[in-house]
Amino acid sequence: MERTTVGLRAVTSPPPGGSAVRRWARRLAAAAGLVALCALPVGAAGATDAGPGRPQAAAPLYVSDYGNNRVVVLPTGDGDQATVPFEGLVRPTGMAWDADGRLYVSDTGNNRVVVLAADGGGQSTVPTDGLSRPLGLAVGRGGDLFVADSFNDRVVRISAAGGQTTVPTTGLLHPWGLALDVAGNLYVSDFVNDRVVRVAADGSGQSTVPTAGLSQPTGLALNTAGDLYIADSGNNRVVKVAADGGRQTTVPTDDLSDPLGLALDGCGSLYIADGFHNRVVRVRETGGGQTVVPSTGLNTPTGLAFPPVRR
Repeated sequence: MERTTVGLRAVTSPPPGGSAVRRWARRLAAAAGLVALCALPVGAAGATDAGPGRPQAAAPLYVSDYGNNRVVVLPTGDGDQATVPFEGLVRPTGMAWDADGRLYVSDTGNNRVVVLAADGGGQSTVPTDGLSRPLGLAVGRGGDLFVADSFNDRVVRISAAGGQTTVPTTGLLHPWGLALDVAGNLYVSDFVNDRVVRVAADGSGQSTVPTAGLSQPTGLALNTAGDLYIADSGNNRVVKVAADGGRQTTVPTDDLSDPLGLALDGCGSLYIADGFHNRVVRVRETGGGQTVVPSTGLNTPTGLAFPPVRR
């Protein structure tokens, strides 16, 4: 049985099937320790190649399996694929974690966002008003949730204390991916306008990220150095816009078809939801080395997310 929260942090009793949720919570707790082990030896998280002798990412990767109406966990080290115990998802897309380990998912076909509590407390629906085909998600440091409300051509902000506001933007058409940098600036992939825009945290307005030749950008990811990765889905590639001067390069990949979601593991690897190939691939941020993440039965994987690092 699903429930609706009063605010983002509300918790009520577990739904039927709570044992599956508790098993998932234990799996998440174990994974969080592995993330920390991976991140500690690496200098700049998300910007350093794992390299010979360094530990590879052991944290599980969460994937919104759009065509199968589910979210799955793919092990990036040892382990088995598992299904996350969400209920009633229809065409899930964007995903995001908060610092406390809650997982938010855009339940796009149901025009809502749902959240799974970290402690096994079950699923809830985030209180929103008038969403139409929500896609990308991002969570700020204070716990506010940002939602790309795609068919309404806007981004909305749901306060951690409750209450929805519209982020001031101009001219968005079908916004898709969202990302927040360490200063709180919001990046939005403006799908129909073939661009990415930056909304300043200080309220000084919107600007366009300098890029060349984008076509239907979707997923976004930022590393701690401030480099921006963009899934350039219409061109079947991923591009990187460097923080130091904005130079654009193409990430070396092989045979992508409609790349969608992106995620960084904090150990120097970028993960790409290769949508029309029904797979997830991993490449090194420093270039090349593409591998396919083992999975079973994916159908148009769309969103990717790693759980938060627990120190």
